[in-house]
Amino acid sequence: MARINRTIELLGQGQPVYYTGTGELTYENGREQAGTWSDFLMVDFEHHAFDIKGLAEFMRGLVDGGPTRSGHRTPAILSTLPSNCKSREEVLANAWQIRHVLSAGVHGILHTHARDPEAVRAFVEQCRYPFQPASAGLGQGQRGAGGQGWPAQVWGVTPQEYLRLADPWPLNPNGELLLGLKIEDQECVAAAGEVARIPGIAFAEWGPGDMGMSYGYPDAHDPPYPPEMERARRIVKEACDRAGLAFLSSWNDPAKSLEENLRFLLDWGVRIIAGGGQEQAALGRRLTQRQMLV
Repeated sequence: MARINRTIELLGQGQPVYYTGTGELTYENGREQAGTWSDFLMVDFEHHAFDIKGLAEFMRGLVDGGPTRSGHRTPAILSTLPSNCKSREEVLANAWQIRHVLSAGVHGILHTHARDPEAVRAFVEQCRYPFQPASAGLGQGQRGAGGQGWPAQVWGVTPQEYLRLADPWPLNPNGELLLGLKIEDQECVAAAGEVARIPGIAFAEWGPGDMGMSYGYPDAHDPPYPPEMERARRIVKEACDRAGLAFLSSWNDPAKSLEENLRFLLDWGVRIIAGGGQEQAALGRRLTQRQMLV
């Protein structure tokens, strides 16, 4: 049986995945995006209005426009949040945001500016239900009962099944939630090894835009990078490798062709590829001999 979250399914097969943004959070756009070329779609609540009503309508549109050509009920949907993961206190004060996006039916969260292991622990705990088995280094799950009905409809399962499946992968091999971190400034780099090791996290990125700003560069999102950013990039990637996390990155070097940029990412072991668009994704799937339709 195919997983609910096709991004987890692909990562489990050793395949790189490709993503883009959702666009407008409306029912009509959800129907259209049910046939997206990307493996998952990212909701950008980090920089745009926190529109949970719109998100719920978008998710409803995905269901009505589906299933996907890969046979999944919907594409996987991940979301960022308006708050950051800078401290445990910040995560706890804004835990309502985690509850709301999960209760809208998304399949994962990418949390920003992760620089404190205790904040990351709190993030994972807020995404888990209390009955799930405890894990070394994590406290009891903090997600409450009562909000499982709607996401269960989105996922096409019973509320009881949703409660069991809505847990972080690969911490829970049967979990369908994908949790990630943006390790994206100087303070994050200093703590990269610690935050990457927190159980429940599946992937991370180095966030070159914010990383560059933290080093004093207002617009250094794309290569070539200055030496301190190159060092930061390698530190975050090595922390992910040691912790077994998938690494997310773009690579848009103007001196390279689309294929050369893609091959750089694949050769470097990047498993979640951003910024290359549909053409690059199609090329990458051919290079890795991917079988799953999209």
